[in-house]
Amino acid sequence: MEEFTNETIDTKQLPRFEEVQLTALHKNYWKVLLINNAIIFSIIAIVMIFLWINIEDSQEFSPFWVFGVFLVIVNVSFFLYRISFKKKAYAFRNHDVIYRSGLVATNTMVIPYNRVQHVALHEGFLSRYFGLAKVEIFTAGGSASDIEIPGIAKEEAENIKQLLMGKIQKQL
Repeated sequence: MEEFTNETIDTKQLPRFEEVQLTALHKNYWKVLLINNAIIFSIIAIVMIFLWINIEDSQEFSPFWVFGVFLVIVNVSFFLYRISFKKKAYAFRNHDVIYRSGLVATNTMVIPYNRVQHVALHEGFLSRYFGLAKVEIFTAGGSASDIEIPGIAKEEAENIKQLLMGKIQKQL
């Protein structure tokens, strides 16, 4: 029987994922986000206008302050979406995939290929129009994807899916 050893690892010598050059999302994905949000806020504005018109005491109710608050919320929302968009990035290395996202706090997920169970490629209506796709990476133990990387050029997303499928096949 072999003698058991459990040596301490010098964590300062481990490779740093922070040093990896990450790829930003495709610039057209920002357009997709803008259009999606414009549609949502337009629907909200239409509902607000409809409600204001149908309020019986509309003389006592000033819609200008509500409209002002609505505009502030829209502007803050777009500002936060822009920050979030700029923080999102990904990288595929020899042994793992890295995805960074976040708004206030930055989240970085590193998933080794030997944990990947399934890969899915999705295209929404607007994403398809702009030639973009979303890659979803699933690992064991959950029904939801562990990483969703949106805003990737469709051809590149298909290449990523093939890469990951090849890594999964090598494991079998």
